[in-house]
Amino acid sequence: MSTEGMAALARKLTEGQATSVALVQECLDRIGRSQDSLNAFRCVRAEAALTEAAAADRRLAAGERLPLLGVPVAVKDDTDVAGLPTAFGCDGGIPPAGADGEVVRRLRAAGAIVVGKTNSCELGQWPFTEGPAFGATRNPWHTDHTPGGSSGGSAAAVAAGLVPAALGSDGAGSIRIPAAWTHLVGIKPQRGRVSVHPYTDCFEGLTVNGPLARTVADAALLLDAVRGAHPDERYHPAPIDASAAARRDPGRLRVALAWRPAFTATRNPVHPDVRRAVTGVAEALAGLGHTVEEARPRYGLIGLGFLPRATAGIAAYADRHPAPDLLDPRTRSATRTGHRLGGWVLRAARARERHQQRRVGAVFDRYDVVLTPTTAAPPPRIGAFDSLSAWRTDIAMAAACPYAWPWNVLGWPGVNVPAGFTRDGLPVGAQLLGPEGGEERLISLAAQLEDDRRWYEQRPPALGTAPGASRAPRGRLGERSPRSL
Repeated sequence: MSTEGMAALARKLTEGQATSVALVQECLDRIGRSQDSLNAFRCVRAEAALTEAAAADRRLAAGERLPLLGVPVAVKDDTDVAGLPTAFGCDGGIPPAGADGEVVRRLRAAGAIVVGKTNSCELGQWPFTEGPAFGATRNPWHTDHTPGGSSGGSAAAVAAGLVPAALGSDGAGSIRIPAAWTHLVGIKPQRGRVSVHPYTDCFEGLTVNGPLARTVADAALLLDAVRGAHPDERYHPAPIDASAAARRDPGRLRVALAWRPAFTATRNPVHPDVRRAVTGVAEALAGLGHTVEEARPRYGLIGLGFLPRATAGIAAYADRHPAPDLLDPRTRSATRTGHRLGGWVLRAARARERHQQRRVGAVFDRYDVVLTPTTAAPPPRIGAFDSLSAWRTDIAMAAACPYAWPWNVLGWPGVNVPAGFTRDGLPVGAQLLGPEGGEERLISLAAQLEDDRRWYEQRPPALGTAPGASRAPRGRLGERSPRSL
């Protein structure tokens, strides 16, 4: 397991204390050793990554300096990397991407070496990373449990030290949920902050790309490296400097502690260990001089704006799949819903966004930041959702994860911070939520909290030694070796 983060590796490379070839080879070795137990990667670019690392070493030796020159990183399976299929968790003969997506282009421009693509559940729909196309990705803290989803492969890879940081995507909490369940920092940026190209408006504006890392500084460094939209994209927020924000004192802030989630027509009581952990975060913030009060954002029926957009996004992806009969029955059900709710229902849902922003945003007339649990429950066991129908999966998902998705409807930023552990040693998280363009304040506050709580000092146990840990069984949810180039 690697203990060094992205910023530390970048410094070592710049100072000549390490070579990119050695760092990339170490990552590849760790990925190979962990694949049977974690199954974090869908594709590994072993030969290509080592070739690119050798080129990075020559550039470093010649005096070239870039923020991530020679640093290994992973990206999620929904991200276009030239020469690799963008399978997005699906089975079937998906052709290789002809070009890098904009976010990968920016990674390469910053000098990073993409070592591979990490597992995602099918079309990013669920807070678990399991499926017949690739098996089950497992939580490094306890391999009988999921790392969350849909960016579960990226989260597992970073938490286990396979890579120093990774990109994920978040359409309903898919960065923040796995970050919470693997003890990581996960940033869901403002809509448009990080490119989703070749799409101009991913999942009807719900989905954004963002970083997963063990520290705020590493997450900020990765965010700075990839931020910026493609010219063809719909959203172009004003620039930020995330790394500078991570070094800046946030000042004295007013924090709204919000236990009540948006309406989902499900029972979603907060697990006692989650409540205890998030209360600890609130107390730490108060101890740092911030004012923390319980409050209730006025969510209204914001779910009516989420469902048509989410299912339309699933349908758009599913309609492009070369073999739709291979998709999970729950995916096909969501696709049918997306087709039914398209047209005027979808247009009406999107037209409500400004009203929803005004309603929920009223909380920021009184407070600077909203603090909530990231999830209502700890990470479930592998296979917990296997036998459920589409409807029952949605109900179970909404009950376990009711807090993250409203901020996707609003398009606003949020940061998961590690909140602690259950009595069984499973990680849980808290999210800091802000208004439009509010990343810098959230990052500053997260960094201050990290200095106080030092969560990066806690690491998962050695793989296979967690209490009750087991290797993934062979079969429908067994491991598959990642595709290697």
